[in-house]
Amino acid sequence: MSQKSFRGGVHPKEHKELSSGAPFETYLPHGDMVFPMGQHIGKPSTPVVKKGDRVLAGQIIAEASAFVSANIVSSCSGTVKAVERHRTIAGTFAESVIIENDGLYETVPGIGEKVDFHTLSNDEILAKIKGAGIIGMGGAGFPTHVKLSRKDPSGIRYLIANGAECEPYITCDDQLMRSRASEIVTGMEIILQLFPQAEGVIVIEDNKPEAIAAMEEAAGKRARIRVQVCPVKYPQGGERSCISVVTGAHYGITQLPADVGCIVDNVSTVYAIYRAVAESTPLMERGVTITGEAVKKPCNLMTRIGANCGELLEAAGGLKDGVQAVKVLAGGPMMGVAFDNLGVPLQKNNNALTFLLEDEVEAAEKQMTACIRCGRCVRVCPQGLSPQLMSAAFEKKDYDRYEGKLHGLECISCGSCTFICPAKRPLTQEFKIAKAEIMAIKRAQKEKEAAKA
Repeated sequence: MSQKSFRGGVHPKEHKELSSGAPFETYLPHGDMVFPMGQHIGKPSTPVVKKGDRVLAGQIIAEASAFVSANIVSSCSGTVKAVERHRTIAGTFAESVIIENDGLYETVPGIGEKVDFHTLSNDEILAKIKGAGIIGMGGAGFPTHVKLSRKDPSGIRYLIANGAECEPYITCDDQLMRSRASEIVTGMEIILQLFPQAEGVIVIEDNKPEAIAAMEEAAGKRARIRVQVCPVKYPQGGERSCISVVTGAHYGITQLPADVGCIVDNVSTVYAIYRAVAESTPLMERGVTITGEAVKKPCNLMTRIGANCGELLEAAGGLKDGVQAVKVLAGGPMMGVAFDNLGVPLQKNNNALTFLLEDEVEAAEKQMTACIRCGRCVRVCPQGLSPQLMSAAFEKKDYDRYEGKLHGLECISCGSCTFICPAKRPLTQEFKIAKAEIMAIKRAQKEKEAAKA
């Protein structure tokens, strides 16, 4: 069978060779652990501990405060130093629980207890996922128990485990599939128990032969689960792209995955579901890639959420001698967020820290010209949008057209248009600003309406 692909897309340099051969190393942080309340899409969590409290690893320290929200679990044992605002990896400040890590990693009773998930009801499975604080770990951060709570489970035809990992430099999902294939497949079985009409499909790009072999071996022994290999093309890891290669269809720009019978979860999320349901272990750790040409020993760490990013760099040997990182990214160069303070915590949806010797964005700014109307941005957009027209609407602050006519809020900020643009236009940056300004306008309108009521 020929490999399916999706519309659009680009082919940036992969740079995965820096860390792809590095198996997971387990790293237990020794410094203070910080847990921001807003690590997910939706309403921030509500702290349920206070300064001076003794906590254990696996203990809920903040609870979901709304339907679209998530619990937060301590990943270490120690004493709560403070509940206060702290800088996050996004450069903002958020209310956070700060724990003085005692280095003992004592856990709450019952952590690691085996459970036969076949004996659980759907409600019990969803309750375990919610209690564990699991969110989308591929970057989006949507609370997983909400995504899996469907009024009509029979309408879901495909459960897609996203193992594409198309972002340059990042290799932690690759290593997870190589080393935890059986657990990931069992995680899919757990989710499939919620959706009796669905087929489980694990999507992997063909530049990960070891992961493909491991997942095919694990999936070959299970019913309703298969591996789908697809060609390397960015952004294959996008939700819409995964659905396109599995179903062969391009769904409407305003539709949600569930509207076309699909649910997409990152393989790290699926692994976390296995741990929560089958091993009574909440979300306390994740795989993360520490990489980039500036790093002395690029590696993949299995480490605790809440760890200090500076400490994780030290675990990778620090920067190369005599070298200074020109740019540091949370994530990779296409969708990653630049930050300049390593004194911030690793969050649930952070999969990499990338330390670069060159800043291609800065170089592009020096070469920028007016739009030459070549249309390349339109051809590569995986969402089927018109970046050229969106940019023009942004410059005029014509947000009614941007949102209503051009569907600009459907942009996933993949960076493909910016990557391909010969005029070096900062399209993705413009669209991020546009989205932020539109959402700010909507919030102001809601507040004004609420004040009148």
